[in-house]
Amino acid sequence: MKRLRHLIDISDLTTAEIDGLIATAEDIMTHRAKYAHACEGKKIATLFFEPSTRTRLSFEAAMLELGGSTLGFASASASSTTKGESVMDTIRTVGAYADIIAMRHPLEGAALAASQRSIVPVVNAGDGGHCHPTQTLADLLTIKNRHGRLDHLVVGICGDLKYGRTVHSLINALSRYPGNRFVMISPPELTIPNYVRYEILEPRSAEWTECRTIEDCIADLDVLYMTRIQRERFSDINEYERLKDSYVLNAEKMKAAKADMSVLHPLPRVKEINVDVDDDPRACYFRQVEYGKFMRMALILKLLADAESGEFPDPVRRPLTDLGTYRCGNPKCVTAVETDLKQMFSLRDATHDIYRCEYCETKVKKPRY
Repeated sequence: MKRLRHLIDISDLTTAEIDGLIATAEDIMTHRAKYAHACEGKKIATLFFEPSTRTRLSFEAAMLELGGSTLGFASASASSTTKGESVMDTIRTVGAYADIIAMRHPLEGAALAASQRSIVPVVNAGDGGHCHPTQTLADLLTIKNRHGRLDHLVVGICGDLKYGRTVHSLINALSRYPGNRFVMISPPELTIPNYVRYEILEPRSAEWTECRTIEDCIADLDVLYMTRIQRERFSDINEYERLKDSYVLNAEKMKAAKADMSVLHPLPRVKEINVDVDDDPRACYFRQVEYGKFMRMALILKLLADAESGEFPDPVRRPLTDLGTYRCGNPKCVTAVETDLKQMFSLRDATHDIYRCEYCETKVKKPRY
């Protein structure tokens, strides 16, 4: 089997590669006709086991504007998984029909699992509450075009920081650039996961603080990244109902913000940004949607070129540890459903003997026998 390039996590791309993708996207924006036949004869399969409007249509529009074609499905009910087919078999089958696959799935780690069996490049279009790397690429292009840089920014991230896959990927990307400072705005129940705190922010010496209200920090921000409280990520509906309207940005609160601050949102929004903010020139979330298409065009071109050449950096993967018959205990992990998958764990904290599942980042302690 030929060597393939996948995008499962934003860490799969070097900082230089991210900058290169942004440069390509900016060139596409300026010279649309130049790329109109770049993927002629190529097909993308969009496999969405979870509902989506923007991400699925963005991938399809990206391929169409490159001169290619699309196929796929918009919900799990339209696939053979309703008959009991595994994700692994679905991926292997679809690889016979398409040149590249974009997949969204509610189970954490599903995209990584899919990449192990796929015969074409796989792009993670969101795996549960884990990662959403192409949304991060759209976010970065938006910030770069708005501020002219990706470094030395004060970035407020507001809402669901615990389950928000876009949040985890954005922190991972922006913490690579020098001088960025993060303000994490959330209720105590929805703060960033420990793996983001201890394995991304701390090793990079990234500066960050926590804040409980938008009003207390908005005046200092260059970027405010709003997120919705995601009902589909909560196992306890009462907890969701209690937290769902924790943060609402409106025109009154925007009066305290810098004149050149940017408001981003991965969408869909519910009530967390009032419509009276939409006409503010600092509201960038609808431009963000268009930028996402251009970044996905650039990504498709890169992954197909890398698959053709076989020349690209190996993704950063931690050394795996065999924990015997131990299985990940996270019910939202892909291994909880796809039980034939090989369990993969990596050592994260040797002092305390802490390991994490490579699919979903769930922390485990090495079992004693």
